[in-house]
Amino acid sequence: MIDIVMIWVDGNDPDWQKELLKYSPNNTGDKRINRFRDWDNLKYWFRGIEKFAPWVHKIHFVTCGHYPEWLNMNSPKLHFIKHSDYIPEEYLPTFNSHTIELNLHRIEGLSEQFIYFNDDIFLLAPIKKERFFKKKLPCDMGVHTAIMCNEIGHITYNNIETINRHFNKKDIIREHFFKYFNFRYGKELLKNICIAPWPQITGFVNPHTANAFLKSTLNEVWEKENHLLHKTCLHKFRTNEDVSQYLFRFWQLASGNFCPINTRKDTEQITINKNNLSEIKRIITSQSKNIICLHDESNTDFEFCKQEIINYFEEILPNKSSFEI
Repeated sequence: MIDIVMIWVDGNDPDWQKELLKYSPNNTGDKRINRFRDWDNLKYWFRGIEKFAPWVHKIHFVTCGHYPEWLNMNSPKLHFIKHSDYIPEEYLPTFNSHTIELNLHRIEGLSEQFIYFNDDIFLLAPIKKERFFKKKLPCDMGVHTAIMCNEIGHITYNNIETINRHFNKKDIIREHFFKYFNFRYGKELLKNICIAPWPQITGFVNPHTANAFLKSTLNEVWEKENHLLHKTCLHKFRTNEDVSQYLFRFWQLASGNFCPINTRKDTEQITINKNNLSEIKRIITSQSKNIICLHDESNTDFEFCKQEIINYFEEILPNKSSFEI
């Protein structure tokens, strides 16, 4: 039994905007508009899951309480969840996606094996459950890399620093050698070879895609790093002091609790802007990849790009899903 969890926010909701303004004055956290604006393409996310991954048991759709007017709340595969349904009260309200993600294991009825999607990650073609889980283990890419020095890099550094407190690189390579030096990685394998001399874990290749998790991993990390996760969850907005849900992914990789695959083969990540629209159209309408991540950036010509992308999705997913009224 495999569930999907997806978090979503309607940045146009006036009640949500009032809450945002109430807590944002003098706040130095991350409040960039592209973290919250709605591309009005959520129905295509649901259509893609229903058409291309019919084996999914349940979709846990997480919001602060609002939902699109077209959503069929009686759909048998839909579990609608408010933040207050699973996030401890002391962390609420929150505008920090890390808080929302770090507490996913608390969702009532969540299966041990689940896939986490952001709302900018879409299925474009049929995909098998074995793409995400084999032998009851998450399928992932155990490829080392160096940490980027930017805003995301700070958070990734916090994640990797935590991993190095609990795992010894030499030990995990020895115990799981063929999971790290695996032919399935293709050219990516060269990164593990090149970074092998470094005594500590310097980072993991981190494609922005749908990630497979074991709920028990989240429970274990909370048990061993409760103070760190609690500190992050107290932040109303993202800060450079946070850790993120990728800590759970890195923990699975360092533990050897994964089956090696190359996630780059079936996933395309592309930034939305006018210059990239022709490439986005090609990927979506040709269905040349199983998964696409459409990365928002704050200087995008929003309204124009939004309508164009809706048109592309309409070409491959024109029919309503059971998640729509």
